Amino acid sequence: MRLESQAGVDLYAGRAEQAADELVVSVVIPCLNEARTVGICIRKAIVALEEIGVLWEVVVADNGSTDGSQELAFAAGARVVDVPERGYGSALAAGVAAARGRYVVMGDADDSYDFSRLGQIVVRLLDGEDLVVGNRFAGKIEPGAMPRLHRWLGNPLLSFVGRRLFRTPCGDLYCGLRGFDRKRIVELDLRSPGMEYALEMIVKATVRGLRITEVPVILSPDGRGRPPHLNTWRDGWRSLRLLVLYSPSWLFLYPGLALLAVGLVVGGALLPSARTVGAVTFDVSTLLYASLALIVGFQAVLFFVVSHRFTVAEGLLPDAGPLKAFTRAFTLERALVSGGALVLGGLAISLSAIGFWNEWYLQWADKRAGWLGEAEFSIPELCRRAVESGRSQLWGHGEVTPEQARGLLYLAEQLGCWANWDTAGYAAHQPFPIPPEHFVALDW
Repeated sequence: MRLESQAGVDLYAGRAEQAADELVVSVVIPCLNEARTVGICIRKAIVALEEIGVLWEVVVADNGSTDGSQELAFAAGARVVDVPERGYGSALAAGVAAARGRYVVMGDADDSYDFSRLGQIVVRLLDGEDLVVGNRFAGKIEPGAMPRLHRWLGNPLLSFVGRRLFRTPCGDLYCGLRGFDRKRIVELDLRSPGMEYALEMIVKATVRGLRITEVPVILSPDGRGRPPHLNTWRDGWRSLRLLVLYSPSWLFLYPGLALLAVGLVVGGALLPSARTVGAVTFDVSTLLYASLALIVGFQAVLFFVVSHRFTVAEGLLPDAGPLKAFTRAFTLERALVSGGALVLGGLAISLSAIGFWNEWYLQWADKRAGWLGEAEFSIPELCRRAVESGRSQLWGHGEVTPEQARGLLYLAEQLGCWANWDTAGYAAHQPFPIPPEHFVALDW
């Protein structure tokens, strides 16, 4: 049997007696080298659809099989669609686009899902649900059907993150057996080409407010006789990345607000003076980190606003919530004007702070050293006066530590002054008296 195929062209027209607008259910099965099981899945699906009593079709979206899966699917009664773009999501997207039924039920071609139990999904769809997702944990996972890492860590963790970030009712985000209203899902504009396609479907359906429910399903060991296409760490990372990128609030807003709060509290506490808690003193270094927290937190909040606007513009998330009015009113021109005003205001505050600090420091220095008066001195002159003040204190009190004596001597030498202090034996006395004969006046 020779099949003429090209991208998006049906290889088998299916049941010719059924008009496209009369079909109720299309079963879409992605396939890549599933010759051992694809025929079994198709026959199970046909039996279940006949029992339900609705008009149906089975569509196999082949992703470039080289083992004869297309011919086997054709012989089993399916309509085959060739999908040249590789990837689980690409195959499903092409199959859904080619489907002609109002409702679509999708499932893997490895015989791990029991297609003979499609009735419970179709009934929920006929009752008005937009998306019906299987839950393997609520049903049954047979021994050897799911790797332990996926069963006890990967799938529960990602499902928990999805429920926490998006409040989805699904407890098994990765279940490959699900049904949906084709029109409503096509409107979601799903874009993921890989395994995260199923995850994107649930996330977007949740944020768009579609009616979602679950049904328990049974997962059996697959019959393909070879390793699965799923890559644990690569696909796990892609899934986590998708969950985070579709939630700019958790990626930018909440961490940014937390940093802002920490920076404000810590900075406000340390601005007046250092704080001691037990044996630890928090001073300027901690204040610096608090300032960094404020800056990074503010930038994160701005990133949230920009990323939220981008996701809305790209159709990834709906334009709803409290930011809707703000993002529409806050245009580029207004942002530029606001940014310029903030820059000018910051410069004005900085100049004012510098002037205030300079005035405060001069007053403090004048109070600490009465010899300054209101005069202005050069740096060398101030140092000379400091040495002279130290000499006067030594002469008046007659006691000095070795460190003080060496410091004054060093200053005098650096200023080109001559000092001849007899410090022999001083190290044994702290503090020690300096007899007047040991002190020779500095030669200016």
